[in-house]
Amino acid sequence: MSTRTKLTYDDYAALPDDGKRYEVLAGELHMTPSPGFSHQRAVGQLFRQLAQFFEENGLGMAFVAPFDVIAGRHDVFVPDITVVCDPSQISPRGIEGAPTLVVEVLSPSNRGYDRGLKARRYLEMNVQHYWVVDPDEQHLVCQRAEHGSWVVVAEGHGHETVRDPSWPDLTIDLARLWK
Repeated sequence: MSTRTKLTYDDYAALPDDGKRYEVLAGELHMTPSPGFSHQRAVGQLFRQLAQFFEENGLGMAFVAPFDVIAGRHDVFVPDITVVCDPSQISPRGIEGAPTLVVEVLSPSNRGYDRGLKARRYLEMNVQHYWVVDPDEQHLVCQRAEHGSWVVVAEGHGHETVRDPSWPDLTIDLARLWK
């Protein structure tokens, strides 16, 4: 019988700086390849919109990957975009605990991972808002945690604008993400 060791933040921090993207979910190490152009374009443009809204309105701070979210002893995430509304969560290591909003932008190599395992772990770690951006489909889905599951509260395609009801004054211009 073999015993599996669950990895911790300390194990994660000791990983070599080899240019690969690592995360620890439920104590298990995961690696994803570097993203491509459409992924990075969407991340950059959405980050600008979120940072401007949250920071100019004094509601929180937005961070772009790589930036660690230490959600628990055995969970270290590196979301594409993270929004934190509680400044006490920001530490020299990254974000401690569940952020207010996590955004993942899909790539061909991470579609199942971001929609499956990561979505479940985010929910289990008490992340309240989870947005998924699909550059290939030009689609944004805004989800909120309700009664132990993700509920779609807003979505848009192509060149539409999207408003998550949690922040009615925030308008996401999807056209900017796909240019």
